[in-house]
This record gives sequence, C-alpha cells and structure tokens, in this order.
Amino acid sequence: MRVLYDVLIDPFVQMFALPDFFLQVLWEGFVSGVLYALIALGFVLIYKSSRIFNFAQGIMVVFSALTLVGLHSMGVPAIAAVPLTLLVMYLLAMSIERVVLRPLVNQPDIILFMATIGITLFLIGFGQLVFGGDNKVMITEQLGIPTGAFELEPFGGFVLIEQKDLTAVTLAILLVVGLLVFLNKTKMGRAIRALGDDHQAALSVGISLSTIWVLVWFIAGVIALVTGVVWGARAGVSFALEVIAYKALPVLMLGGLESVSGAIVGGIAIGILEKIFEIYWGQPFLGGNTETWFPFIFALLVLLFRPQGLFGERIIERI
Repeated sequence: MRVLYDVLIDPFVQMFALPDFFLQVLWEGFVSGVLYALIALGFVLIYKSSRIFNFAQGIMVVFSALTLVGLHSMGVPAIAAVPLTLLVMYLLAMSIERVVLRPLVNQPDIILFMATIGITLFLIGFGQLVFGGDNKVMITEQLGIPTGAFELEPFGGFVLIEQKDLTAVTLAILLVVGLLVFLNKTKMGRAIRALGDDHQAALSVGISLSTIWVLVWFIAGVIALVTGVVWGARAGVSFALEVIAYKALPVLMLGGLESVSGAIVGGIAIGILEKIFEIYWGQPFLGGNTETWFPFIFALLVLLFRPQGLFGERIIERI
C-alpha cells in the first residue's frame, strides 16, 4: 500500500503542497513544449505539401544557428546577419528543390525520405567544414534578447521566469500566428493547403510544384532559424542541438503528421507532461533522465487508441 501511495497519490499531494514549485515546473515545460511545436511545424509543412518526411529538419536548426553565429564572428552586425542567414536558407531551399527533389518527382516515398537523410549528412559535413565542430555561443545580447529574469511570488512562494524564455515564447507565438494567417489568408498559403489536400487537383489548376516546394522549405528554414536562436540562447550552438529535433517525433505521433494545430497542441502537451513526469515520478522513482524516453512512450500509448494521432484525419478504406 505504501508503494501505491507514493506512486499514485504523493506526487499530487506535493503539487498542492508547493503550488509555486508546480507553477515553475509548468512554465519550464511550456517553454520546451512551444519550441518542440516549432520544430514539428517544419515537419508538418513539408509533409503536407510534398508527402516527404523531412529528416533534415533537425540539422537545418543547427545549420541556420551556425550560419548566424558564423556571420557575426566574421564581423557582420547582428542586425544584418539575420537577413543574410535567411538568404542562405532560401538558397538552401532552392538548391534542395533543384538538385534533390525535382529529379525524384513521382518516386516512392521511401526514396524521398532517404534523400532527406542524404541532405542531413551533407549539411553536417558542410557545416563542420565551414564552421568547425566546436560549440558556439549564441549572440543573444547582440540580437536584443534580454538575459535577465522576473521574480514572481504566487501563493507566497517563488517563481523565476527568465526573460530569454519569455522572448522565446513570444517569438514562437508570433511566428505561429503569422504562419496561420499566411496559410489561410494568402494566395500562396491556400496553394500550399491545396497541394496538401490533393496533389493532382492542385497541379491541374496551375499550381507550380517547384515553387511551392521552394516556399515550404524556406518557411521550414525560417522556423529552423527561430528555433536555433532560442534553443541556442538556452544551451549554446553545436551539432548536438540536432538531437532536440527528435523530440518533434512524439509530437507528430501525438498531433498527427498533417495537422498544424496538432503540432502546436501536441508540442505543448509533450513539453508539459514530460517535465511533470520527470520531476514528480522520474527523479524520485526512476533516477531521472526520463525526459529522453517518456514522450515516446506517451505517444505510443495514444497511438494504441488513435493511430492517426489526436488531430490526424481518420482514414477509412472500403474493401
């Protein structure tokens, strides 16, 4: 009985006994979840428009952050390094479309997936050649990202909110809102949605496949840059940052591979739940470090009951 109490009841007692600490845990999980959602959005956009699972999204986060820091180290002011990095990501999108995707049109999905693995390996090698393999420090202050903290006292306790985390959440929300407006209110955004709904019908009305592919890969590059900046501000810039992109996989499993809203909700849910589990169950009973595997177990449990994810479309096949 004691074991059942410790596992099933005591963690919730602690949440109510120390509500300020619980709020701190929720905030940390929310920040991580927002950033997971950003990475997942890059996967969703490319998959919706081309049915390609972009394995290279993680290295694009690293490559964009390295480009930004590298340009600044060469003497380029931070205010100019950002648009130059965006230009690099646009050129990368054009190159991927022209060199990799265009010759593989109408090839099986597994071929396109393998192509994105090739893109990943190329960017790793090219990035190490140009920028080296050493860890870099994100130019946080030069970009105007505040590094202080707000100290709150809810319930008579103490909650610390770092300003760079608040900036990350704000940037992520603005990017998501802008992306939703673009997809729903602009001609090119509607073309991306049309291509995702029905490739053949979209092509038959004159939508250019190559133009849309360049656009969505560039948007994925913009998302990668924002993610690289905010994650780099928290943990530095290195090729190990690519591992963070793998956290988008359970987000996609949970939210559905074709759902923008699913990526957002799934990312926030994964971020909060993994942090709560780590603090109240992982550290006391499992020695910690549960954040590396808990999201995948949770997503798999969801898939047992809803294979298409919470926001994915149910596929009905008639025989």
